[in-house]
Amino acid sequence: MPEHDNPDDHADRMLEAALGGLTPHQALIEQSLADQAKGDERAAAIAKNRERALRLLAELEKKLD
Repeated sequence: MPEHDNPDDHADRMLEAALGGLTPHQALIEQSLADQAKGDERAAAIAKNRERALRLLAELEKKLD
């Protein structure tokens, strides 16, 4: 690191690179939307698994009767 380079400037450049050109606010919004999408995917998977379990239970009950 050059002598004239301020450590704060270096940290700011690293943060800018990590954010991919987004402002911190934009990065938070994008992360929030991604988290919401993951939650929606999990909810859909839970519903699908519940449906499968109910079908399996119904088949088992038929065979036991």
